[in-house]
Amino acid sequence: QVQLVESGGGLVQAGGSLRLSCAASGITFNSNLIGWYRQAAGKQRALVATINTLGRPTYAEAVKGRFTISRDNAKNTMYLEMNRLKPEDTAVYYCNAGLGGPVVYWGQGTQVTVSS
Repeated sequence: QVQLVESGGGLVQAGGSLRLSCAASGITFNSNLIGWYRQAAGKQRALVATINTLGRPTYAEAVKGRFTISRDNAKNTMYLEMNRLKPEDTAVYYCNAGLGGPVVYWGQGTQVTVSS
């Protein structure tokens, strides 16, 4: 059974930083395209960043230069380092594994709130 468990969300002031973690079981992160999505209130879920099996990242334009996605293969854990946070980054953040494949897995989400 695949489980993705996010942690690290919280309340932070604009300009601050947070690091999200996503720990996986039942699936090997470095064998899959994995990533982070976010969903703000009243909006559709949107892609934030991905990292492929070669460790190559991609980012949404809105977070380029501020967010960094990474992966620890030994811990089978993915991270999202978020710097210079803005109020518009407020959302529930979800980790995802298996993008583009026959089965896609989601975590339960972690709330990030950025106050102005």
